Parts: sequence; C-alpha cells; structure tokens
Amino acid sequence: MFDVDFVQRVKVAGLFVLQFYKIVTGTMLTLFIPQNCDGQICSFNDNLENDNRYHKLTLSWNTLTMMSFFVLYIFELKRENWSIRYLDIDNNKPDNALKSVIVLEKALDKHMDLLNLYYFRIVNFTIFMNMINIGLVLKILNTDYHSQSTISCFISFTLLILMKLYNSFSVAYQSVKNDKMMSAYMSEFVSYNVLDSDYLASKPKCVKMKEVDTDESNDEIQLEEIIPITNNVN
Repeated sequence: MFDVDFVQRVKVAGLFVLQFYKIVTGTMLTLFIPQNCDGQICSFNDNLENDNRYHKLTLSWNTLTMMSFFVLYIFELKRENWSIRYLDIDNNKPDNALKSVIVLEKALDKHMDLLNLYYFRIVNFTIFMNMINIGLVLKILNTDYHSQSTISCFISFTLLILMKLYNSFSVAYQSVKNDKMMSAYMSEFVSYNVLDSDYLASKPKCVKMKEVDTDESNDEIQLEEIIPITNNVN
C-alpha cells in the first residue's frame, strides 16, 4: 500500500501538470488570441514573427509574466512538499490546531512563517505582473481585432489566470494572517493542522513525551475551569 505522503505528492504533481496549459495560454496572450492578418486569422508564426514594435514589447512582457508564474508554481511546490513532509491533516481537529503544536518545534515554526511570508510576496508580485500584461494586450485587441473569437478567447484565458491568482492570494493571505499552513493544491483548500506522524516517529522519545505532558496539563486546566463553586448552606 502506498504511503500517504507519496499519494499527496502525486496528487500535487498531477494538478501542477494540468495547470501548465493554463499558465502558457493565460500569459502568452499575444500568441494565442486570434488576430487579424489581412482579413484572415493570424497563424501562430504570424503572431510570433510580428515585427510591430508594440507587439514585440507586449510579447516580451508576456514572457516575463509567464516566468513569474513559473516562479510562483515552483515555490508553491516547494511549500507544499515541505508541508507534506513535516505536517499532516487531521479532520478531527480544527484548522487552527497546528499553532498550539508547532510552537514546541521552534525551527519548524520559524520556517513555516518564512515560507508563508515569501509565498505572499511572490503572489503579490505575480498579480502585479499579470495586471500589466492584461493592460498591454488590451491595445492589441483594439488594433488587431478579428472577430468575436478574439474577445472570447481573451476573456476565457484571462479568467483562468485570474481564478488561479485569486485562489493563491486567498491561501497566502489566510496563511499569513492566521499563522497557519493552508494547502494551495488540494481540491478543497485544507489547512495542515498537526505534525506529520512520520516526522514525529523520527523525533527523540523525550520530545514526544513533552507534547503529551503539555496536552495533559491543558486538560487539567479545562477540568478545573468547569468545577462549579458551591456556597455553604447554614
């Protein structure tokens, strides 16, 4: 039977491959949007070899935007792989349960905060690049408009990218704001809320005993809080 961590990695890799097409078509708009060439739809080579100065400038920015998305995806995969290695998902516990456990692992806690901060900054930079990319392509839509397919392709390709950016921003923002590690690749966004069982198994026994003692002390505090106070009756 396959290890749970292996299954999660395969799922994440599969989702990344499926989104590769979306990245290319959604950023290289100058190449894939139908444009007018003497009354005919320009071929891929026509769009690629167009000598117009503005067209070349826009194509160059398309390429930079695509590269920014690749950086985003590479960092997402790195962040997700780290989460799969050191964290886990327990549906019997709330999404914000991780912080009460990971504070015992100072190195993991610090690394998680850095991953979330860098991820948030990369997402914001990618959004900035994409907004400029869309603005540059709008002029080409006006000057090289061919038919309704020009507009429909632009809208569909752009929406795919915007949906991806919205999801990534939501994950990054919530992870930084609420100090947790949300997954960006699970079909339903989930939050890693416990430490990984394989990681715990590799830790010294004294560390695991410390976590158990902490849980027991918390239970004792909760029991003391619910003991009713009774008044003496004369």
